[in-house]
Amino acid sequence: MSRISEDRDFIPVAIAVLTVSDTRSLADDKSGQTLVDRIADAGHALADRAIVTDDVDKIREKVLEWSRDDAIDVVITTGGTGFTGRDVTPDALEPIFEKRMDGFSEVFHRISYDKIGTSTIQSRATGGVVNATFVFVLPGSPGACKDAWDGILKPQLDYRHKPCNFVEIMPRLDEHLRRGAGKTEA
Repeated sequence: MSRISEDRDFIPVAIAVLTVSDTRSLADDKSGQTLVDRIADAGHALADRAIVTDDVDKIREKVLEWSRDDAIDVVITTGGTGFTGRDVTPDALEPIFEKRMDGFSEVFHRISYDKIGTSTIQSRATGGVVNATFVFVLPGSPGACKDAWDGILKPQLDYRHKPCNFVEIMPRLDEHLRRGAGKTEA
């Protein structure tokens, strides 16, 4: 079973939050604020925060910009994971994933199912790695952001979490880049 190891020190990571919405501003972005608050409460650093419209190019451009910034370890997006015509966040980001994290989606849906039942199938939450940066694509509701953070991201972004966590493998995420594969240019 997972646990927090007392023989390790907490290592804060730098996290950028991107809200994807045609209608939100920073003043009324509840989902983005939910993530910002949880990031701070956990002891991590908010590296940046932005809002972009539901546009494939704008979403991809912002995530690629952040993924190329050595001061950013993780990008979390919120919004645009449904099935309507404007829901394009997974479509924008999955093609640039160097590695896809299928388990993130599976665990998110398991947690979500316990709260909202079969309605969880209306989300295309996903995760992956872009330019040695973890990228998590969450639905646009504060509840979904809470579920993903509390149930998955908070423990996995804590270096003390055993038996394993994302922080301990961060230094090795760019092994393929050091071998000459180059950064994602999509």
